Amino acid sequence: MERLLVLARHGQSEWNLKNLFTGWKDPGLTDLGVEEARAAGRRLKAKGVQFDVAFTSALTRAQRTCALILEELGQSGLPTHADAALNERDYGDLSGLNKDDARAKWGEDQVHVWRRSYDVPPPGGESLKDTVARVLPYTMREILPRVMRGERVLVAAHGNSLRALVMVLDGLTTETIPGLELATGVPLVYRLKDDTTVASKEILDRD
Repeated sequence: MERLLVLARHGQSEWNLKNLFTGWKDPGLTDLGVEEARAAGRRLKAKGVQFDVAFTSALTRAQRTCALILEELGQSGLPTHADAALNERDYGDLSGLNKDDARAKWGEDQVHVWRRSYDVPPPGGESLKDTVARVLPYTMREILPRVMRGERVLVAAHGNSLRALVMVLDGLTTETIPGLELATGVPLVYRLKDDTTVASKEILDRD
């Protein structure tokens, strides 16, 4: 039985391009972001990957990435579940601010702590620990059972919500996970054993 789980961070958003903290704000994809999503779909197609179901967040950039990947696979119309549990980390008072401006206001060290610590949230926002606490229960309830019964699952979401899944799948610690970088539009292809451990992992990086 194939137990396939593919994780894909959304393509470049308009606010990624502008170097802004995005969080739960809802900018669309740039032209490059659209191409990144389509290229992800093409790389999956070249590997012969097809899906039975897809999951995405409540935010436009992830939903469109999901739709573009499926379009490239000839699977538009695939059952797709969108849920805020898979949203990006909420950056609170940092949302919409240029990252350089935030460093000028609060200091390089403080902004680094907010961005890269595991359990220190920015003002009014979520820490990575908070994000993990909402992503994992949804995954264990809605996503993983489908994978384990043989459904081929795509999750198109965000850097921090996907970090929560990679943390568990790859057995990373709370010290190492904040430094993990997930590139936009680069699928991670996991195949799981029957005890939910990882049998194989492939990163379908850009050429």
